[in-house]
Amino acid sequence: MSASSETVWSRPAAVARLRAGLLALTDEDHSICQVAAQRGIFCHGFRRWNAAEFDRRWRSAIGRSTHLNRAQMEEFANLWQLAEQLRQRVALACDAKTQRGDSCRGWDEFSNADLARFCADVLGRNVEVVEHGESLSLDGSESSKDRKSMREAAFAEDGRNG
Repeated sequence: MSASSETVWSRPAAVARLRAGLLALTDEDHSICQVAAQRGIFCHGFRRWNAAEFDRRWRSAIGRSTHLNRAQMEEFANLWQLAEQLRQRVALACDAKTQRGDSCRGWDEFSNADLARFCADVLGRNVEVVEHGESLSLDGSESSKDRKSMREAAFAEDGRNG
């Protein structure tokens, strides 16, 4: 990453932009967990865990089966995740805060470095993600394009949550 092309985004700004980019990949039948697993993007969704770890993390939500294969169990996890998104009235699985805490911690699961990598992979933007502060370019100014992107991302989320 060259210093001249690097932009600094606050963690909330990076999450808002990623949320907007990831929402475009999902629909009412496919959670980001399923899409990320199928496309090998973002956190890799359900496929980030081997079979034993997937079972450990998801059995309290979807149970166990000796006759279903991994793909079928992932489909049950996807359906559970979609139902949880509806129950909590959130548009993306990463925004659903589960009380179980064993499957995924949502956005809290990712470090700032992880978020920066996801911004590059998903959004095609090389950024540095910092905990707090405004989104700045290297010259210290927040660009109007960045402010517009954040407003559009927030509006898109509100529209999907309504």
